[in-house]
Amino acid sequence: MHRRQLLKTFSASALGAWGAAAGAQSFGFSPHQRYPDPAVFILDPSFAKYRIYSSTIEQLGTGMRWAEGPAYFPETGTLILSDIPNNRLMKFEEKTGKFSVHKENANYANGNARDRQGRLVTCEHSVTRRVVRTERDGSTTVLADRYQGKRLNAPNDVVVKSDDSIWFTDPLFGINGEWEGSRAAPEQAGTYVYRIGKDGQISAVVTDLVNPNGLAFSPDEKKLYVVEWKGTPNRSVWSFDVSPDGTTVSNKTKLIDADGPGALDGFRVDRDGNLWCGWGFSGAFSPETSDIGGGMRAHLPLAKSEEMDGVKVFNPQGKPIGFIRLPERCANLEFGGPKRNRLYMASSHSLYALYVEAHGAA
Repeated sequence: MHRRQLLKTFSASALGAWGAAAGAQSFGFSPHQRYPDPAVFILDPSFAKYRIYSSTIEQLGTGMRWAEGPAYFPETGTLILSDIPNNRLMKFEEKTGKFSVHKENANYANGNARDRQGRLVTCEHSVTRRVVRTERDGSTTVLADRYQGKRLNAPNDVVVKSDDSIWFTDPLFGINGEWEGSRAAPEQAGTYVYRIGKDGQISAVVTDLVNPNGLAFSPDEKKLYVVEWKGTPNRSVWSFDVSPDGTTVSNKTKLIDADGPGALDGFRVDRDGNLWCGWGFSGAFSPETSDIGGGMRAHLPLAKSEEMDGVKVFNPQGKPIGFIRLPERCANLEFGGPKRNRLYMASSHSLYALYVEAHGAA
């Protein structure tokens, strides 16, 4: 459990560099010295082939308030991710190990993706409430900010399909408070999953989920997976069949149930069709109160965050097969590196990485 404590021996210079880069809390990390890393758990024997015996979890940067939306660019060996409350995009460079601010005043950017031409597509989660593309000259192209004449809610996560269509979720998180943006009244009748075609036309492809969050396609793109953040009774991953022309979905099926206090967020799919899911404690508390001393009674949490925070891996049938325990809640992740086998994990205050024997599907 020492990895969950502030590392007293962590050098002040390194901590200061990260903290200065991000302008927020910085936390130390003590990687495991022994192989295999005891933070990587095999829940089913089928996961053993994806664990590298001599690979351990690394902390690549810290100092964020809520890390989200990692996107990898193989052309430069660069990872872009969001620090939503700090209203900025961060950057990690594989060649130098440098972790720094990529862009300030990012309109509370959340999800990011690389399109098929190597450009950055970003969900601006609040204020502007739009999906944008950063062109090669640094200019910004607005891809979507309204649907049927009304403003979007708070674009959250985004994925680019092989036909160049762009799919994104639009929950309420960026406008229902002052932490991840600015409070505002929603204009849409619901919280939808949208598709932007190559012709720029926007269509609502899923309209019956409450606050859809992470999304991804199966390796053959015949299925779309979407996290429902406000599922009943638990958070879930729903599977949809994608039509042959790639424009609509059908056959809604529950693939994964978070099972009580578990919390799903963003995820990625590997070439074998496994879902690598950001995982943690939902924050649910007991309806009954307990004595906490000092003459007070409190509603205690139903689970321990330190036992649940990390990445949970499910096979294509929705069976849990592996778990990577982290010292912080993982919101989203991405496969990167020259071989697409380095798992980047955006986790609360920090960015972590682990080499695995799995490869990103896209």
